[in-house]
Amino acid sequence: MRNKSSFRFFAIFVLIAMLAAFPFSAGATHAWGSYHWARTANPFTLKLGDNVNSTWDSYLATTSSDWTQSTVLNTTIVAGSSNPRNCRATSGMVQVCNSTYGSTGWLGVASIWASGNHITQATVKVNDTYFNTATYNTSAWRNLVMCQEVGHTFGLNHQDENFSNANLNTCMDYTNSPGTNQHPNQGDYDQLLCIYDPAKNGVTLSTTTHTCTGTGHLDSTTTIGAAPAGFANADMHAIENWGEKVSDNGKTALFVRDFGNGYQVFTFVIWASE
Repeated sequence: MRNKSSFRFFAIFVLIAMLAAFPFSAGATHAWGSYHWARTANPFTLKLGDNVNSTWDSYLATTSSDWTQSTVLNTTIVAGSSNPRNCRATSGMVQVCNSTYGSTGWLGVASIWASGNHITQATVKVNDTYFNTATYNTSAWRNLVMCQEVGHTFGLNHQDENFSNANLNTCMDYTNSPGTNQHPNQGDYDQLLCIYDPAKNGVTLSTTTHTCTGTGHLDSTTTIGAAPAGFANADMHAIENWGEKVSDNGKTALFVRDFGNGYQVFTFVIWASE
């Protein structure tokens, strides 16, 4: 593990899945594997549990409004049911939390539980230890991180992971200057079509110039079977809970925590030099 004084995690994307391997993709086709929320019709509505304070309420509202512009999904903000410090998951929805989580190195964490290819629950945490500093206490940084972490919970990955190149005008793009990267762009909405709309399979999308090759389909049910309690309730906040580090190229890293019987926790880290 790197010295915390030398590096800061810009964001951590945690995927909790019942899989032995994780097919990662980024760029124009920016879905992570074929993971999706099970539903019987489009558009479907995903609940975002509000466990954030008044400072964050407007940013959560903006994120919810932005993603609801998709034609295949809507989001609605409901009363949260989690202690923000722990931000425990609730089946069938996304719990969104903020707190001063400490000098962990991360600004935001998205944790996604999956059974097979079906997402069953998720949490998003934003770390006020950093957002209370002059560097990150801006509307641009708050919008980018909230928008991106919630976007991960739909099955979206990053469009780009280069901090220094020109912005792509989407919150799913890493950047050192978030001014124009505060909201989704048409490429994000198109990728959601690839994930969720069966009619788009094999269709080339003009805005991203790629062909939908995902497994967009409707499901016969919206009910997902219960996972083992230790897996479903796993607290992945602490670095020591991430499991084994299996790769680290100096810019990104992957940790895996194995619960046995195909239940694993994948922790994807993006490093940023100070």
